[in-house]
Amino acid sequence: MAELLSDDQLDDLLPKLPGWCPQDAALVKTVELPSFSQAIMVVNRVAEIAENDNHHPDIDIRYKTLTFRLSTHYKGGITALDVSLAEEIDGVLDALG
Repeated sequence: MAELLSDDQLDDLLPKLPGWCPQDAALVKTVELPSFSQAIMVVNRVAEIAENDNHHPDIDIRYKTLTFRLSTHYKGGITALDVSLAEEIDGVLDALG
């Protein structure tokens, strides 16, 4: 069962998660993609990963800008599940590079 990360644990992990910041008991990252179609491709790939992991992010889509919000809702905050999903989302974004 995933346990909430302490502030110290989160502080240790954040340097490995560029662009992610803790906000209201969640990890949050906003990115702008070159086009709307690429933004939707990212959302679709993240959706596949989330379904496979059975851990689903909140995603806000504003034209080419995506905001990901990761929180383990049943725990009320950030767990290792969120860190893992953040790393997978970064992998999807890096693959576009």
